[in-house]
Amino acid sequence: MNISIVGAGAMGSFFGGLLAEAGHAVTLIDVNEAHLSAIQTQGLLLDTDAGQRRVQGLRACRPHEAAELPDLLMVFTKTLHTTQALLGVRHLIGDRTHVLSLQNGLGNVEKITEYVPIERVLVGVTTWPADLVGPGEVHSHGQGGVRLMSADGRDHVLIATVVTAFSDAGLLARKDEAVWCAIWEKVAFNAALNCICGVSGSTVGQVGDLAESRVLAHAVVSEVLAVAQAHGIAVKPDAVHATVDHALDHHKNHKPSMLQDLLAGRATEIDAICGSVLRQGRSLGVATPLTEAFHALVRLKEASSRPAV
Repeated sequence: MNISIVGAGAMGSFFGGLLAEAGHAVTLIDVNEAHLSAIQTQGLLLDTDAGQRRVQGLRACRPHEAAELPDLLMVFTKTLHTTQALLGVRHLIGDRTHVLSLQNGLGNVEKITEYVPIERVLVGVTTWPADLVGPGEVHSHGQGGVRLMSADGRDHVLIATVVTAFSDAGLLARKDEAVWCAIWEKVAFNAALNCICGVSGSTVGQVGDLAESRVLAHAVVSEVLAVAQAHGIAVKPDAVHATVDHALDHHKNHKPSMLQDLLAGRATEIDAICGSVLRQGRSLGVATPLTEAFHALVRLKEASSRPAV
């Protein structure tokens, strides 16, 4: 496949590297000049459970430099950057281009369908961990997977093609007709681990090592899933709690994206994660005190990291 990835940070580069290794033509699109330059000159350094190696042959460029229409355009930007990112690459969206969002949070499909018909939009979640440790260098240790489906709920031919391509690259993908359950389950996962790590400055393993913080993570998950259930989403609480425990036990050194953003002084995805849960919880009459507290604390951390006026 010809695949373009918009938002070539940790996750975008990790997916792009594995797909390129599997023989696909991959273009990484970003605005991080140092990262792009490193990939252009040295290739992408991937450090995974399979070992460390350099992936060559990846195309890396800024949005206006990309020209070839892809079969699949993957969006890996933060939700707050989705609209701007799509504006920058709208010249790459052809009549047969499909767009896949594996982004965190809620609200991405609504933004994408402003540029692409819903029948050409795929949506899903991934549980793979990835860290951008420096320009042109991504680490990912521990297992993960991908669950995806068409945004309109129909079983389009391309779904099987993407699932096969991802799985052959080692990304363990599967079609999931209950994809919105998966999305809400990922929101619950992120509301817990991203927020706790972001506010405390801890790695996932450090959160798991302390009994109290482990209990707190599960309490946040339960709160978010209660909103999903009130919304009519048939989430599976036991499976989500098991996934959280697996991450706490096996993704020891992982720094979630929200922590990385706060350390770098960047805006986070807090509104697409906790903010969305708060709004839906209020409309449905579901109390979310922990989610509200973490939303406020992360916003405070964001504000505190900005230069004083």
